[in-house]
Amino acid sequence: MDHGRKAGPDTVGPKHARHRGRRFLPLWFLRLPRWFRRTVAAVALTALALGITGAGYVSSVDLPPDPMAPQASVLYYRDGRTVLARIGLADRTDVRLDKVPEPVRHAFLAAEDRGFYDHWGVSVRGLLRALWANIAHDGGQGASTITQQYVRNAYLTQERTVSRKAREAALALKVENRFSKDEIFERYLNTIYFGRGAYGIEAAARAYFGTAVERLTAPQGAVLASLVKDPTRGDPAVDPEWAKTRWKWLLRSMAAQGWLDAAAVDGTPYPAVAKESVTTSTIGGPAGLIADRVEDELTKKGISRQQIRTGGLRITTTIDATAQTAATESVGGALRGQPKELRASLVAIDPADGGVRAYYGGDRGRGYFDDAMAARPPASTFKPVVLAAAEERGIGFQSWYDGSSPRLFQDRDGAPLYNQDNLQCPICPLDTAMVHSLNTPFYALAEEIGPDAVRTLARRLGVPEKYGDQETLVDLKGEPAPGRTRSDIALGRYPVTPADLATVYATLGGGGRRAERHFVAQVVTADGEVLHKASKKTKEVLSADVSADVGAVLAKVVEHDGPVPGVAAAAKTGSQQWADTTDSSDAWTAGWAPGLAAVAWVGREKPGPIRQKDGKAINGNGMPYTIWKTFLGDALRGRPAAALAEAPLVGKVVRADLGELPKNAKAFPGLVYPGPQRGDQVDRSLATGSWDERVKRLDGALAKYGSTVGEFTVSVVDRRTGKRYDYRGDARLESASVIKVELLAALLLRAQDEGRTLTATEKGRVAKMIKASDNGTAKKVYHSIGGPAGLQEACERLGLRDTEPDEQFGLTRTTARDQTRMMLALAEAGSPLTERSRTAALQLMSSVNADQNWGISAASLDGERVALKNGWLARSAENNRWIINSTGRITGDKTDVAVSVLSHGHRGQQTGIEVVEHVAALTRSYLGW
Repeated sequence: MDHGRKAGPDTVGPKHARHRGRRFLPLWFLRLPRWFRRTVAAVALTALALGITGAGYVSSVDLPPDPMAPQASVLYYRDGRTVLARIGLADRTDVRLDKVPEPVRHAFLAAEDRGFYDHWGVSVRGLLRALWANIAHDGGQGASTITQQYVRNAYLTQERTVSRKAREAALALKVENRFSKDEIFERYLNTIYFGRGAYGIEAAARAYFGTAVERLTAPQGAVLASLVKDPTRGDPAVDPEWAKTRWKWLLRSMAAQGWLDAAAVDGTPYPAVAKESVTTSTIGGPAGLIADRVEDELTKKGISRQQIRTGGLRITTTIDATAQTAATESVGGALRGQPKELRASLVAIDPADGGVRAYYGGDRGRGYFDDAMAARPPASTFKPVVLAAAEERGIGFQSWYDGSSPRLFQDRDGAPLYNQDNLQCPICPLDTAMVHSLNTPFYALAEEIGPDAVRTLARRLGVPEKYGDQETLVDLKGEPAPGRTRSDIALGRYPVTPADLATVYATLGGGGRRAERHFVAQVVTADGEVLHKASKKTKEVLSADVSADVGAVLAKVVEHDGPVPGVAAAAKTGSQQWADTTDSSDAWTAGWAPGLAAVAWVGREKPGPIRQKDGKAINGNGMPYTIWKTFLGDALRGRPAAALAEAPLVGKVVRADLGELPKNAKAFPGLVYPGPQRGDQVDRSLATGSWDERVKRLDGALAKYGSTVGEFTVSVVDRRTGKRYDYRGDARLESASVIKVELLAALLLRAQDEGRTLTATEKGRVAKMIKASDNGTAKKVYHSIGGPAGLQEACERLGLRDTEPDEQFGLTRTTARDQTRMMLALAEAGSPLTERSRTAALQLMSSVNADQNWGISAASLDGERVALKNGWLARSAENNRWIINSTGRITGDKTDVAVSVLSHGHRGQQTGIEVVEHVAALTRSYLGW
């Protein structure tokens, strides 16, 4: 045995072999834990494999020789054959990069890709972000380089998936290899869609600024660069706040790169932008807005506006040719020859799948204001939602409620609620209340079940939770309960769009099953690939039995207002009162027949009184009902007749709201009869003889009436004749809330002195203070003007010599004569208030909540307008008797008076209101103004 022999190569064991291999690794690496060394090795091998795979993938992707020429897309009616409209390029002119001013180029680099000239075409971070989004959120995203954006626009679809992102990256690498950076940048600028039909930067320069690209300034270039992110919202004519915010951010980004003087950024004014492009052809008529809505819908599905405009897509819409013709003709026929300010919209939806069958938002074409997408108060068309919410809680539509008018409700701070035309129905079944559109029963019903229940159901039926950043169906800032829903929801006070109301009624008409409202049935590429296909899924959001009950009640409305020939239909009309007048600002009809739901709206672009050419006021049961009825009959002509579902009579017959009926109430269930009307108490036959004779007789009549009621004072100034009248007009009484007019005037004077207008916060406060008579905001205004001292100073400037401010504004002592002086200060040019301030104050007083429209308005006649402020207060110092005051201005074709009535010592609030109204009417009866 040779014990001294050393082991040679042929005798090395496994252990020795492992140690031998370590000679090639650093000692520090060998000292690391084994699990860590193995992990590093695995990652390195994976990266190598991915690199080899990626390189193979990139080499396998062919770069097309040149981008496909842009092609217009075609919109078809739902039959898939009849052309509705064509959406295509309206304007494109390619330019060389050296024609684009350097500051403009910098704007695009700052907005989209600051490292464009330094990278090799692909954002690794963007790829990883897209991968993570696909894994974590089942969707793709990720910031792209300019090269990637060019590739996407020129060669690919806008589909947001990892596979498309990978192909985009591969093509970007190929483009970087084929073209120089300047060539890529030039191609990019010539292929971007900027909105307004402008394709490429030269067309955009003309569309937005009316100039050639070489004349663009840096701020103008920043406007165009801001459009890349969202060509629609970025248009300052569409969303000026968003556009200017992004533009300012972009200027600061350019300054951060050293491309702009940072000191000058904040002082740079936003460039003047054309209100609309004059370089682009567009789709006219109602079809134009349909095209807009189609684009909006498809962009939410991941298909870009650029692809829609240039991709040669075949887009089958849900629009039915017959129904669309019926919509256009019914609206056009109703508006023909009417005042130009009148506007109308109509939206019709198939309840079975949510497809929009007809759409009329205006006839001016693409890019114009869409009345069907503008939120307006739906008025009484929301009462069926209240009824449905009540039936869900076991209250049947045959239940009896108190439909008398006016009524006081706990959450209205003492403001009485009236029915339209002051109709009375003391014992009122809910279906009768629906037919006659009575406010008080449905307000009581909403109060009983809770307004939140109505809001929740309305959102289930089709009202979105937000319009932009604003939550729906809640009070806004400046209203009585910001962020909360009041029982006013029963009166349709919270705005919704005609399109969303159509979804609500389609859900009711579809047996309580809701489908997503949509305009597009299918999108196919020029190569036959299906990019999008609409889902026909529906979801039950309300029981079919409740829906059937609501339909049966609304069928009675149609029977009352006029049936649709040959069609079984259900509908509800609604009229939103304009300020304190007998006019409406918004008039509606909403309803359905088997297979089709429709909503018609008539109003103005900016809210105001709506009247026909003959001067007749427009209400929901007038022009909108005619449009709706005509449309439904024409759209469904030739279809087999179908019946509405029978009423299963959900819930119990409840009789809990009746309470103690007035002694003179007619107690016949379901009886509806007219109550007292504005001007009823005015007897103009008493205004005979000379002015002095009329004054003498009025003094006697007021003295006789005053002996039977609490103390009151009156002051009147007729601005047409200059005549004045006072009955104890210099007697000082506590002002209650009428002093809020002086608070408003004092704040306006302070703003004038400071050379400014009211701030947004101040505007919200005074609106809430005057329109809703909110005391909390009034306290804030009182404090901001300097309390009693500030109010005293303002009164002296306004010529109010008899007003004594108190620490509590409502206890301020004033006179009826001072209150008419205040109204004259709001009406006459010699006032210390500017015309702008006077107009703002009178507009607020003319827009008080309809439920506060009492007091001196009793002395107004049909067609006259009242700007007023009322106040009431129960004083412990007077044994809890009521102070009731009313002041304002009544104007008409032959009327312009300031009138104020102050009173106190009343046993109850309503009693005091009746006294004030009788005094005001008595004064007009004798004086004859």
